[in-house]
Amino acid sequence: MNQLISLFGSLYSNVVPFVILLGILVFIHELGHFLVALACGVRVEVFSLGFGKKILSFKKGYTTYCISIVPLGGYVKMFGEQSTDATAIAPEDRAVSYSHKTVWQRIAIVFAGPLMNFLFAIFIFGFIAYSGEETRSARISEVTPGSIAETAGLKSQDLVLAVNNQPVRSYEEFQNALTASQNEAAQIQVQQDGEQPRTVTAQVASVDNPNIFAGKKTIGSITGILPYTKGTLVAVQPDSQAFKAGLRTGDEITKIDDRKVQSWNDLNRLVQNPTSNITVQRTSADDKKETLQVQYALPAFKTTPSLAELGLESPELYLEQVVPDSPAAKAELLRHDKIVSINGQPMVAWENVLNTIKSYDGKEALEFKIVRDGTEMVKKITPQVTSQMTFQGKEDKRYTIGIMPMANISQPELVTVAESNIFSAANKGFNRSWDISVMTVMSFVRLFQGEVSHKNIGGMISIGKAAKDSYAMGLQSFLMTMGILSISLFILNLLPVPVLDGGHLVFYAIEIVKGSPLSGRKLEIAHQIGFALLMGLMVLALFNDFTKFIFKT
Repeated sequence: MNQLISLFGSLYSNVVPFVILLGILVFIHELGHFLVALACGVRVEVFSLGFGKKILSFKKGYTTYCISIVPLGGYVKMFGEQSTDATAIAPEDRAVSYSHKTVWQRIAIVFAGPLMNFLFAIFIFGFIAYSGEETRSARISEVTPGSIAETAGLKSQDLVLAVNNQPVRSYEEFQNALTASQNEAAQIQVQQDGEQPRTVTAQVASVDNPNIFAGKKTIGSITGILPYTKGTLVAVQPDSQAFKAGLRTGDEITKIDDRKVQSWNDLNRLVQNPTSNITVQRTSADDKKETLQVQYALPAFKTTPSLAELGLESPELYLEQVVPDSPAAKAELLRHDKIVSINGQPMVAWENVLNTIKSYDGKEALEFKIVRDGTEMVKKITPQVTSQMTFQGKEDKRYTIGIMPMANISQPELVTVAESNIFSAANKGFNRSWDISVMTVMSFVRLFQGEVSHKNIGGMISIGKAAKDSYAMGLQSFLMTMGILSISLFILNLLPVPVLDGGHLVFYAIEIVKGSPLSGRKLEIAHQIGFALLMGLMVLALFNDFTKFIFKT
């Protein structure tokens, strides 16, 4: 019985979100074709969600509405749509025949499907904006000492209230305001918690947009504002005061007494209180998490100690994971080992480790000095070339040894931003839909330019995983995924490939220029080519899905 319940639970969590997501998007797309076909006087014979054998159906008027067994698409069958010989349709039926409609009516019918997906995305994003979107707050995580940002008067944990007298509610709005002020001095109103607002003047630079898919090539940036701050994950020196209190490397400090801590700077409370009750979250080697209480008594110091004097340091150079069968695993590196130096060069940041390994000359093995439980060791490791995906979707082949550091990034503060009326919500919905459309088009452009790997092309398994993951995260995440995929369908269906809506639009454009439709034979050949291209794309997507999620390579 328990196995049966588990099976149904797994089926629900994996299949139901996918069917709901795809079903709604397909319905919206086909509804566009259907409504405009009716408006143009075309007789619609079948409106189907899914392909293959019909499992539910009813007929109203001339149209059979049905749900078919294969839930991977849908179709609207129109009278006269498949006819290549206009004389084959009886004169009395030509008024309701798709092929006898004007070319502009046929264009409208075909374009209506993708257009409905775009309009639906506007509705989804507008609804999220109106009901309240959880997003990153406009709080500055960290400011680099001595930078332009600090010189201007900006501080870590400043909350941005306005830029050039325009209110700012989220980090996205803050970034947009900086982009609008590129190469200019901006008036920025900020506030520290518990203090009065203050206004600073900072020079906004123009830098390359790190998002290669965005329409804007540059964005605004104030030098010295970091996009993140260190979290509260700690490394603990053996036999130190922190170790004796019960803290261990890999612990994440979540509270000091009854106050939450979120950044590395918050940990300074440990050196300000003689005695503290510390709440930590500890993750074991098998990824099991437990919450522990640690009683910490500050020892006697002549002066206020630093975190380092208490035995705490950032875990940036400590290993969180060693990939099985990798060069590091063969050299017997272990979780929580600290990398001190490579070939005699001290490592002060994880970036130093990455760059040293990436620049390996392929000759002698690298000499790693590590510290394990207070004992220094030397390991000889020969890097190997591996293929990895960058965050921009490009395949990067470089030397690696199979190690991952402890990620110690503080989660940004979140706020809920809601638009005050439906008009501003609709405007935000349109702007987001347009931006995602541009990024989707640019992803195809970058793909053909070779700047993005074909391994990023995903199919039904990728969509299913996105549906499952977003569904588990909550309604807003699920709707956001639905909106993004609706834009993808909008763009994908407009590609100039025969058998897709975009291919039909190309044929009709040729008909307008030529003055007559293409011959049936030419259309048949074009559809065969288009079908072959589409099948090739589906096979590639399926292969990528199996490689990524089934074989995990």
